[in-house]
Amino acid sequence: MRYIRLAVDGIVPYKGGIVLIRRKNEPFKGFYALPGGFVEYGEKVEDAIVREVREETGLKCEVRKLVGVYSDPERDPRGHVVSICFLMKVLAGSLKAESDAADVKVFKLSELPRLAFDHLKMIKDAEVIAGGILP
Repeated sequence: MRYIRLAVDGIVPYKGGIVLIRRKNEPFKGFYALPGGFVEYGEKVEDAIVREVREETGLKCEVRKLVGVYSDPERDPRGHVVSICFLMKVLAGSLKAESDAADVKVFKLSELPRLAFDHLKMIKDAEVIAGGILP
């Protein structure tokens, strides 16, 4: 049986850059990516991104704005995964790699590493939508 999975990704402005995690697992093991993951059954997408960001980065955040919905069937090698991307606002916490993250760092937009999935597209879309919110 084939089905679509639902994921969330978060763009987290923090200390003059944005937060990226280095993936601990395949696909794209070792690549940097936006914090995020799969939505659990019965969970709102807004709650899922808050949970995923906290689990992977140690930061407590809230949703600031919807960036977009990314539904290209080829965007994830595991199968058809639709991701909803949100711009986040940090409320509390300290940055530390947890959960599926091998590392977590803050990168300036002008110094982004090669990213997993279609996360560069998400960041570029957020720059347009954010209206000066991104560092």
